[in-house]
Amino acid sequence: MGLQPVAPLQSHEKHAHHNHLAWSKVKITFKEPMAEFWGTFILVLFGDAGLAQVTLGSKNPGSAPGGMGFGDWQSVSWAYGIGLMLGVYVAGDSGAYLNPCITFASCILRGIPWRRLPMYIISQTLGAFCAAGVIYGNYYSLIDDYEGGPGIRTVGGPTSTAGIFATYPADGVSTANLFFDQFIASALLVFIIFALKDDSNKGSFIASGAWFPLALFFLMFGISATFGLQTGFAINFARDMGPRLMTWALGYGNAVWTTGNYYFWIPTTAPFLGCLTGGIIYDACIYTGPSPINTPWFGLKKLFNPKRAVQERLESQKDAGAI
Repeated sequence: MGLQPVAPLQSHEKHAHHNHLAWSKVKITFKEPMAEFWGTFILVLFGDAGLAQVTLGSKNPGSAPGGMGFGDWQSVSWAYGIGLMLGVYVAGDSGAYLNPCITFASCILRGIPWRRLPMYIISQTLGAFCAAGVIYGNYYSLIDDYEGGPGIRTVGGPTSTAGIFATYPADGVSTANLFFDQFIASALLVFIIFALKDDSNKGSFIASGAWFPLALFFLMFGISATFGLQTGFAINFARDMGPRLMTWALGYGNAVWTTGNYYFWIPTTAPFLGCLTGGIIYDACIYTGPSPINTPWFGLKKLFNPKRAVQERLESQKDAGAI
């Protein structure tokens, strides 16, 4: 989520005392993508586990301590908020983006090196995929019971468990409405993250530094509490695509792609567009720091002078310690 606007790549010199170990060399080389993997893993592990407990526990709520059930939608909001907060702490060395859509917007608007984008997207999606697999294995028996028997796996319907892992649309909502729901929630996400990381914004001082992950907890909690009804607030390509691939591989079938008039394309595209739009709006209206939006012709002149654009990018990355 951008714990560091331009997180510097770790130098080998800082780890010279144990560079003779083969695994240490691997860790140094892949530290940033591994951090994104585990940060996203933590995010999805907490979030999907919360969904699993609420969904599967609803079949027999009287078995919960006190007979009050195993949670409701507020429990899911807590789970994703806590998962995001702890995931950011884990992945601080990489910048803690945990979301391909935020990484993409940061490459365009905050000067993150483009070479990081593909490896971060792969790492984040794999982290979400593996976290969903762990949740599936942990709740395997209860999934069988909830679905109606061993090996039964369905998408949609009163006993479906696919929604534990990936997002699916609510009944009776138009495709345009579903897209807009994902778009506006994603735009809100990046708009507020950029505000929290804006050093020129006095309001960000109380939420920056060590308080930043806690601020993200409240942000995720708020989005979950207000944008969860229609689409399940994916707002994150990796969080949706990784678990969706996992359920497809484990027997939920092609319905994970076809349900809701091929709904899967919405959480695949809308968060990218929404995150970028949210960042553009913040930069255009509030941010005064370096951004393509704050350059002549919104940075489009760089298209006609690519050598100068590359030189400026290298200079900014060098000043920020990214290279």
